[in-house]
Amino acid sequence: MRLFKLAILSFIIILVGSNKIIAQDHRPKIGLTLSGGGAKGLAHIGLLKAIDSAGLKVDYITGTSMGSIVGALYAIGYSGDQIEKLANELDWNKLLSNQNSIQGIIMEEKSEYGRYAIEIPFEHGKLKFSTGIIEGAELWLKFSELFFPVHDIKDFNRFSIPFKCIATNASTGEAVVMDTGEITTAIRASMAIPSVFSAVEYKGTKLVDGGVVRNFPVSDVKAMGAEYVIGSKVTSGLLPVSKLDNPVNILLNMVFFKEEEDSKKDLALCDLLVNMPVTNFTTGSFSKSHEIMDSGIITGRRLYPRLKKLADSIETIYGPSHFSANRLIEREPVFISDMEVHGLLHTSPAFFKSMTGFQTGRSYTALQLASFVRRAIGLRYYNRITYTLSPNADGSSRIDFYVTPATLNTAKFGLHFNKATGMSVIMNFTSRNLFTKNSRSLITMNLGENFRIRGEHMEYLGKKKNLAMIVGTHYEAMNSNSYLNFEELGKQKQYYFNADLLFQYSTNRNLSLGAGIKYERLKFVPSYKLSIDIKGINNFMNSYLFFRTNTLDRNIYPRHGFRSEGELEYIYTQKGNLILYSAGDPILNTDSLKVDYAPYLRSRLHLESYHPLGTRSTITTLLQGDINFKRSFFPMNDFNVGGLTPLFRNQIAFAGYQENMMVTGSAVALQIGFRHEFFSNFFLYWRSNAMVYDFINRKVLNNKTSFLSGHALTASYLTPVGPIEFSLMYADQPGEFSTSVNIGLAF
Repeated sequence: MRLFKLAILSFIIILVGSNKIIAQDHRPKIGLTLSGGGAKGLAHIGLLKAIDSAGLKVDYITGTSMGSIVGALYAIGYSGDQIEKLANELDWNKLLSNQNSIQGIIMEEKSEYGRYAIEIPFEHGKLKFSTGIIEGAELWLKFSELFFPVHDIKDFNRFSIPFKCIATNASTGEAVVMDTGEITTAIRASMAIPSVFSAVEYKGTKLVDGGVVRNFPVSDVKAMGAEYVIGSKVTSGLLPVSKLDNPVNILLNMVFFKEEEDSKKDLALCDLLVNMPVTNFTTGSFSKSHEIMDSGIITGRRLYPRLKKLADSIETIYGPSHFSANRLIEREPVFISDMEVHGLLHTSPAFFKSMTGFQTGRSYTALQLASFVRRAIGLRYYNRITYTLSPNADGSSRIDFYVTPATLNTAKFGLHFNKATGMSVIMNFTSRNLFTKNSRSLITMNLGENFRIRGEHMEYLGKKKNLAMIVGTHYEAMNSNSYLNFEELGKQKQYYFNADLLFQYSTNRNLSLGAGIKYERLKFVPSYKLSIDIKGINNFMNSYLFFRTNTLDRNIYPRHGFRSEGELEYIYTQKGNLILYSAGDPILNTDSLKVDYAPYLRSRLHLESYHPLGTRSTITTLLQGDINFKRSFFPMNDFNVGGLTPLFRNQIAFAGYQENMMVTGSAVALQIGFRHEFFSNFFLYWRSNAMVYDFINRKVLNNKTSFLSGHALTASYLTPVGPIEFSLMYADQPGEFSTSVNIGLAF
């Protein structure tokens, strides 16, 4: 009987095109090796789907970099179909950026978050650089969520399929085979491309991408006991001379010299070698993830007959293999009995616990734990937080949070150009705990054709730290065009100063409300001459109530969410020093003009929402309502209508019209827009809006109508310095076309 089986097995080997399975009387062990390759590694998913369809049982898996991620998911029990679904749902831009989810950022920090192209941390008077550009806090959290079903398994041989991945010891250059410990740490280390992702701390050393020394670990799967190896490779060796056209490609070629030589040996160990057709993609082509996976699926379909024949033949000889495509064990929420926080530097454990809201003695899911981590990161005291769960003897678990502190001092820089305000450099210096514990201080300057400077100190109050006191000041000297009946008159210069004190209560990360008092000083100097000109200074106090909400998924071009701001202000103790001119001569008797310095109420409301339409389109709405509740002639505190980008004090953004094209004391405007991302980071954005105005104040500047409408079509490309936007606008009432250019984010 044994001789008969050996004869049949030899025949099978010929059918599947392999001569490397040694004849034996036990079922041959099948090994699977997945190479690294960044985004190109998503093609491996197509092979996994084909293996599942063929019913072929895999016994061992090894992988490097992206191959380690895909391989580990398959090893713990996800099917090829499930992994494909996960990959389609991931927001690669968020996972592979250095930005955390804005939804976890506290309300006091959201307006500043992600605004600057360059951020340079300072510590002890020196620049402090990370071991990589990307810390990947969101990536760690996603790994913790995906691998939550095996949080209590620290030996990778106990996975549904035994698994190993490869990293590189950054100090010795030696390969590190990772098969125990935290699976999230292992795969994060395996994919840590040098200088791109920060290195991973591991047993007193630092680990980087395993692809540096062993990108295709076939020898490791053989060492695990594999007798028949299926190897999937998405890299095509060193780059040819024609592609060595930039420093990055040259550096990568040099880094992978040794790995390329070792890879040749691993290729010879494969019984079935799959070279994925992904040469048209790069390691960073995550925006083309669907196309990459499709290429892998097509390759898998081509290989399916061969895989099916292998699976059927092995089953015929050795009996059923008990194959199951979905081997994932769903986990109930974990009851956490105790916790420890490691690595705190600038905050106390009590502060960490109170700001996250985490409590022991309760059960939590992976999503709930991720929300606590995001809440902590949202304080901006921490760059990254990871956690591990360790089972206790009584069935509960212990959670350990590992904190990577953020530096207390950061210098930030950005560039901004707008057709209305010209070119400017924006500089910001932010310091935490500068004057008191649990505080943030900042100063921001706009240097260019218009000068602006703002300072602010925020301090958390109370035991729960959900109450903040904010002291701030602002000064600007802004030039802008002035219009009458949509015709440009000339330039006007406005000098503005305020000093502000407010108290803000945040019920959660998306809502805050409060009250404040502000001193304001406004000086107005026009360069044009009308029948009535106004020059001079006005000082006044402003007491106000406010609320703010923000559920946006990101600050720039959000896909979904809602943002609102509302204020009710009381203006009083006005002390005007205004001079009114008629045809260039001072007006001595101003009673007929009814210039009024009496107190009055004003309100401002801003509501914007974003609704995804498919995977690349977004419907946007914007409602603005601004009212001065007075009927006298006092235009210095009225609202300026026009522009697509908020630039000026008291501005109402309105598509179709240039900045300050109209002045009014009351207005309600509704805008509806449609934005589509045609390819990665390139957008077309259509906006149409309508407005009614002067429905409380009487017309002062003889505007022709109390209704406006306009439209704008914007072509935009999103860059590291912010969006580059060119807009073609049309204003219905004057019947004029105009253009607008904006680069970067405004002050």
